[in-house]
Amino acid sequence: MTDDGTTTAGATGTLGYEQARDELIEVVRRLEAGGTTLEESLALWERGEELAKVCRRWLEGARARLDAALAEPEDGATAE
Repeated sequence: MTDDGTTTAGATGTLGYEQARDELIEVVRRLEAGGTTLEESLALWERGEELAKVCRRWLEGARARLDAALAEPEDGATAE
């Protein structure tokens, strides 16, 4: 964790979707609440961008898995 309560950007690769989403919600809440210095706000913004990328990768992976699963019956279907 950094001194502003966020974990380091290098740790985003090991986050699950829900964990990244929850942390992103907290980052947004803190930014919207204000009361942070410019430096803290920039660090929060950067962390938010990293977390958003993690969430996006998870969602893209889930979409690819769904598309593959939906395509399987068509490819493997037999005519009766």
